[in-house]
Amino acid sequence: MSRSFPPMTSEKIAELRRLSLAELMRRALETKLAQRGDAVSLCTIINAKSGNCGEDCRFCVQSAHYRTNAPVYGLKSREEVLAAAREAREIGASHFSIVASGRGMNRADTEKVAAMIEEIGSKVGIRVCASLGIMDREKLEILRDAGLVRYHHNLETSREFFPQIVTTHSFEERLDTIGAAQEAGLEVCAGGIMGLGETEDDRISMAMSLRECGVDSVPLNILIPLPGTPLAGTPPITAPEVLRTIALYRLLLPQVPIRLAAGRDEPFFRDFLGTSFMAGADGLMIGGYLTKGCRPAPEDRAFVRAVQALWNG
Repeated sequence: MSRSFPPMTSEKIAELRRLSLAELMRRALETKLAQRGDAVSLCTIINAKSGNCGEDCRFCVQSAHYRTNAPVYGLKSREEVLAAAREAREIGASHFSIVASGRGMNRADTEKVAAMIEEIGSKVGIRVCASLGIMDREKLEILRDAGLVRYHHNLETSREFFPQIVTTHSFEERLDTIGAAQEAGLEVCAGGIMGLGETEDDRISMAMSLRECGVDSVPLNILIPLPGTPLAGTPPITAPEVLRTIALYRLLLPQVPIRLAAGRDEPFFRDFLGTSFMAGADGLMIGGYLTKGCRPAPEDRAFVRAVQALWNG
């Protein structure tokens, strides 16, 4: 069952885009507090299967098309994943996601992941998500029956710009997976990456696709131009562009968590992390990303408390 959003006309979007950054942020924060109060959503992930991916996403160090130093290993054991789930709960995350590289997951590995999900549910008591690539409804129902609550599947960028970033699968295949997850009764987490070379038109287009999909959570990543990938030399997006994007997404997707993930600790943006929560962001991925760490979880929890004090002050 997909979420519905209030109507949004092209004229209204154009009006928002003409606003100054300060006014856009003011409206976004007002909307966040009115729609979601002082809630902050925290999640963490485990890189449960890494590298050797046959897809050619130009930003990804796990693609087998590029020479990178990304770790390569098969599906981790139930014991390793269970330990990571316990750690996620201990550091304060409400959601724990099992992430695996590759185009998608076969039936045998799907059933292994389902067993992990079931054990996490019975022994840890944290909401479990998964990000396993392109999946059909049948496999997603296996995961749902094991206790999966949310499926993560980023659009990455706009429909129009997508062919510049990925050629081994289509934007439509991403939409189909999101639809299959919703048909299976799962919540959906989907967002993308800022700084791939896209324009603000592309960022708005992706936001409108997410609205049409009726997603439940939106992670926003900032490109980390990692060595070995085709985007390694990409100039960084500017902090004002990131803040504008966050504010626009809050206004276009008023009811869902806008979650900051990879790239938030990069030198050019880390001083603006607090500002991004005044622009409408209200979620964080904590504890590390797929192939890169982030600041310690206690620092993130202290940051969240400081932000909530500002909101309530």
